Amino acid sequence: MSELRIGIGHDTHRLGPGGPLRLGGIDVPADRHLVGHSDADPLLHAVIDALLGAAALGDIGELFPDTDPQHAGRDSSELLELAAQHVAAAGYSIVNLDCIVFAQRPRLGAHKQAMGRRIAEILGLDPARVGVKAKTGEAVGPVGREEAVVAECVALLRTDGP
Repeated sequence: MSELRIGIGHDTHRLGPGGPLRLGGIDVPADRHLVGHSDADPLLHAVIDALLGAAALGDIGELFPDTDPQHAGRDSSELLELAAQHVAAAGYSIVNLDCIVFAQRPRLGAHKQAMGRRIAEILGLDPARVGVKAKTGEAVGPVGREEAVVAECVALLRTDGP
């Protein structure tokens, strides 16, 4: 009998001058970059939190604390791989991911498929299991004022257990 588990992840990073913009495991040409302890990729961080949450394994800050110097500047792709290993060790496999990135600029429509393919590659999934959508901030709030990029992800996991 299969058990299904759903998790949600959310992350926000502020923008700083100079590019490129690291998002979804790829570099997007831009004149701004994301600021954070690791490479500050909010999409991959939201995916990590969604996976960990669905498996009831805590969150990204517990697994990869920003107080640990080994994570300074670290590629979030590595963090996602490690989080996925924890999820698999707990007996879960990924059914699908549905993600949204909120950024006023640059427009991300041309990069959504590449982000989805990269996430699928990191997780060993068929790209058809990873959805990535992009939204602007409609000139409202920190996203609309180009102060931050926000990402959200919903993950569905399954286990084949009693």
